Amino acid sequence: MIVGDHVEDFELQDETGTPRRLSSLLAHGPVVLFFYPIASSGGCTQEACHFRDLAAEFAAAGARPVGISSDDVSKQHAFATAHTLGYPLLSDDGNRVAKHLGAYRWFLPGGLHTRRMTFVISPDRRIRHVVASERSMTAHADAALEALRQEAAA
Repeated sequence: MIVGDHVEDFELQDETGTPRRLSSLLAHGPVVLFFYPIASSGGCTQEACHFRDLAAEFAAAGARPVGISSDDVSKQHAFATAHTLGYPLLSDDGNRVAKHLGAYRWFLPGGLHTRRMTFVISPDRRIRHVVASERSMTAHADAALEALRQEAAA
């Protein structure tokens, strides 16, 4: 999906097993939906903690981060607890949402895995910004925050 596309509403369980709908997450402002490959891996931990460390800046921009991977609820819970993330982590079992948004890739030897991508989604469920860097663990939060600030200034 690209900037301007409309995201279908979806429901996934968060790290506590609570069902979360995208439309409900968007009720109070934009969502920065960031996909990561594996909960608790080195790069994903760095990325998730960077989002956590920028929580005040995201709140000031009226937005909230939401992490998503194909890890099950128990792995998401352990990840969120170990790093005191403070935002929802969604379990995309089967990669349904990742496939829909284009945030997946084939990974040898034949498995489908979440790709590191971030989407800034406005309350009308339109994509406002996309980040697709696989190499920089801090680029996603930084670019999303900058996009939110630029949109607010316009």
